[in-house]
Amino acid sequence: MAHMAPMAAQTDDITGLVLAGGRGSRMGGVDKGLQHFHGVPLALHALERLRPQVGALLLSANRNLDVYQAMSVPVLDDGDRPFDGPLAGLLAGLNYCTTPWLVTAPCDAPAFPLDLVTRLAAAAHGAGAPAAVAVAPDESGQLRPQPVFCLVHTSLQATLQNFLDQGGRTAGQWLQSQGVARVAFDRPQDHGAFFNANTVADLQAAQQ
Repeated sequence: MAHMAPMAAQTDDITGLVLAGGRGSRMGGVDKGLQHFHGVPLALHALERLRPQVGALLLSANRNLDVYQAMSVPVLDDGDRPFDGPLAGLLAGLNYCTTPWLVTAPCDAPAFPLDLVTRLAAAAHGAGAPAAVAVAPDESGQLRPQPVFCLVHTSLQATLQNFLDQGGRTAGQWLQSQGVARVAFDRPQDHGAFFNANTVADLQAAQQ
C-alpha cells in the first residue's frame, strides 16, 4: 500500500529513540549501553548527540533500568518481546511517543552524524514517504542500508505491530515494505559515522 508523508517535519515534531536494549552478545553479554566511551556510557553519549536534533528523547533498554532512568529520559522496555531486536524497541517507541515522527539511533555507533535527523526528514518529505533510512558506503564503497538509523512516521505503528505478530524480525525488510526513502551519507565528513562498536576491540578502536 502506498503512503503519503505528512508535511515536512520540524525538530519539535520528532522524538529521538536511542536503542540500548540488545543482549550485547558479541561483547560478552555485557550491557553495551553502559560501556564507557571517553568516560561516558555509550547510551548517554548517544542521547546527548541526538538531543539537539530532536524535540524529545526516549531510551530503549531491557535491563539495568534504574541505571538508565538516571539519564533523565523516559526508559522503555520491549514488554512482551524482550530482546526481540531493534524493531521491538521501535514499536515501543511508536507506542509511547507523542510526536508525529520517531527517529532511532543505536547506542553503539558513537560518531553518527550531527545532521542525521535533518537529512532523513528532508528525504522523507521530498519523497512523500512515511519513513527514511540512512545508507552509507561499506568497505568496498557500495552503499548499504543502516536500518537502525531510520525516521518513521507514527502512522506506521499498526503495520509494524502486524509485521512482528507474523514473525517478522528484520528491520530492513519491514522498512523496505513501507516505501522508505534512502538517504546517502557518503560525504567525506560522513566517513566512519556508522561504525558499530560490537566488540570490546571495536569500542577501543572507536575511542582511538
